[in-house]
Order: sequence, then C-alpha cells, then structure tokens
Amino acid sequence: MKILITGASGFIGSFIVEEALNRGFETWAAVRKSSSKAFLQDERIHFIELNLSSKEQLVEQLKGQQFDYVVHAAGVTKCLNKADFHRINTEGTKHLVEALLEVKMPLKRFVFVSSLSVFGAIKEKMPYDEIREDDTPQPNTEYGRSKLATEQYLDSLGARVPYIILRPTGVYGPREKDYFMMAKSIKQHIDFAVGFQRQDITFVYVTDVVQAVFLALEKGETGRKYFLSDGEVYQSTTFSDLIHKELGRPWWLRITAPTWLLRIITFFGEYVGRMTGKVTALNKDKYNILKQRNWRCDITPALQELGYEPKVKLEEGVKRTIKWYLDNKWL
Repeated sequence: MKILITGASGFIGSFIVEEALNRGFETWAAVRKSSSKAFLQDERIHFIELNLSSKEQLVEQLKGQQFDYVVHAAGVTKCLNKADFHRINTEGTKHLVEALLEVKMPLKRFVFVSSLSVFGAIKEKMPYDEIREDDTPQPNTEYGRSKLATEQYLDSLGARVPYIILRPTGVYGPREKDYFMMAKSIKQHIDFAVGFQRQDITFVYVTDVVQAVFLALEKGETGRKYFLSDGEVYQSTTFSDLIHKELGRPWWLRITAPTWLLRIITFFGEYVGRMTGKVTALNKDKYNILKQRNWRCDITPALQELGYEPKVKLEEGVKRTIKWYLDNKWL
C-alpha cells in the first residue's frame, strides 16, 4: 500500500510518517523546498515536492503517481495576516483535492487533520457540557475558521472523495513547539495563566492522534468527523504542574492575568509582528484560545466506530515530552 502524507516535516506529520513506515507502507512525504527534514531521516522515506498554492503545479507533480491513501496534515497555526490562514489551510486543501480528482487518483481514503477549534467558545456556561458533533461550529479564531471552511468544502464533495475528518484537541508531545514555550517559561521560573473562571482543558498525545489516523484509514466512513482527546478533562493548572514536576520543581512565580490584560498584550504583540514581519504567538487568535473556558469534547464516536483507544494520559505524556526536550537540548 502506498501512502502520501502532507505536512510530513511538521510535528504531527513526522510521527505519521514514522508509523506508516512501521506498518510497512510505501511512504511518501510531501515537502516544500524549504522544509526541514530533521525528523525525516529514515532512508525508506520517498520524498515528493508539492506546491499546495497551485492546482496546476499539483496536477503535474501528481501525474503518474498511484497513492492508495492520503493523510493531509499540512497547514499553519500562526500567520501574520488573516488571509494567509485561508490561503494555506483552505485553498491549499482545495488545490490538493482538485488535483487528485483531475489525475483520477484511485484513493481508498483521504484523512484530513482538522481541529476542535472549528467549534470555538461554545457551551461556556458552567457546568460545562461536552462539545458534540451535532453542535453548531462557531470558530472564534482565523485558524478555526479556515479549518471549518476546509471541512465544509470536503462536505460539498459528497462521495467524490472518500474523506474522513479528525478534530484533535490540544496536541502535545516531543517536537511540539507551542506547548514547549510553556515548558521554557516554567524552566525560567514563570508560569503564566489567563482568566479567573474555571477552565476545563483537554489534551491528546501525538501518538494517539497517529493511532486515530490509521484507524480512520482502515475503518473510517466517508464524511465522518471525530473528536480526539485522551478521554480526560483537566484543570488549567494541571499541565503546568506536571511540567514543573518533570523539570525538578524549580522555584517559580505563578501569574494569573485578567483577560483584558492579555488582550492588550496580544494587541501590541500582533502589531509588533506586522512591523517586524515575524510571526508571533502573541496575537488575537492566541487571546481567544487562552480565554476560552471549555475544551471538553465527546470522543464516543471515535471509540465506538473506529476502535480508538487513547493510551497516553497527561501525566505520562508530559513525562515523555519533557524528557525529549531535555535529551535534545531544547531545555
């Protein structure tokens, strides 16, 4: 079986590549000229350059190829300009799918890695209820809106493409760079939280996302969408407490800021980013993510229909992750 993985040089994509090789797939990693291959060193990997910004170029690049499966994990989570989320995440997916259709790729399944962020801040009144697949998405970030627009595009295709959509909550693990910033901050003795109302958070370890990808390839039905978490709900301080523990409990100052202060910080952070041309984590999307109080989601369909079984709970996942950061001199 031959599999194509987009976003292969990224955090989640590189783990999907590893699992595909472990399962004996002929594994093709889609990259750009500028892509790092730091986590794609296995000599069994086949590389293909794909330009997701051009359907015409994709058609030429895909001609003569015969992929049984495509896992589309490419995309961006931070951008300087709002339009870039849609240009890369939404239009890039459209170009890829249209090119696959034009070259008449005989796909068995196409798995799209979306996000819980397509739902945004719903069910925010306590006691918090789980976000379920029949709820109405109300994304509150440009990232979430771009992912939702992509899902809607796939839905419009009907049975023309055998697609399955995965919606993981916060994905963490070795090689991840956003949660890493929290670990770095804690090592430097500062833990920063936002808002005084209770925050229920969910997480999923990267290898459990990968597990779900291959279950979807094996069992997924066209058009189905699945939330992914580790099945637990945590409080906002749990993650930082576990990081603190794994770092040997250095002295720290725990700061909880009101949401209005965060809004000011991210406003200026976004302004500086535009002035310098550098993508920053301090932006409007980050503000909306941090102020959101309810990240509960219903993973029952994934458990029942795919046989998904999250294996790594947060305590073990943080232990593995911090060890990797330390072993690889990130911390």
